[in-house]
Amino acid sequence: MSIKSGTLHHHLEDRVRAHVLLCMLACYLVWHLRRAWAELTYTDEHRPIQNNPVAPATRSSTADRKASRHTDTGGNPLHSFRGLLDHLATLTRVQARFAATEHTIPMLTEATPTQRRAFELLATPIPLSLR
Repeated sequence: MSIKSGTLHHHLEDRVRAHVLLCMLACYLVWHLRRAWAELTYTDEHRPIQNNPVAPATRSSTADRKASRHTDTGGNPLHSFRGLLDHLATLTRVQARFAATEHTIPMLTEATPTQRRAFELLATPIPLSLR
């Protein structure tokens, strides 16, 4: 199978199946993260129920408030989903090595309130090590 416009260039059936599985897992992960982090992003958490599936989408008043103020009800800044991922990427761990003593010290950046809340919403602690 070869697709010209996409990035799928597998020709063996097992590889195509594996590629599709990885794509589906990635889609599920993004779906789960968008739902879990809705309060940190501009996502409408209380979408109005629509009777007509082809009618234009409407937003709740809370979503309009989030979009106009760029903050949540507690005054914390909101992010786009991509912006939140970029912000989480600033939480880094490095190994500082001193040439004179050849010692290394592991260092972790201090998590921002937004980063701490993102991990709380996933019900997982911020990992302090890679193990």
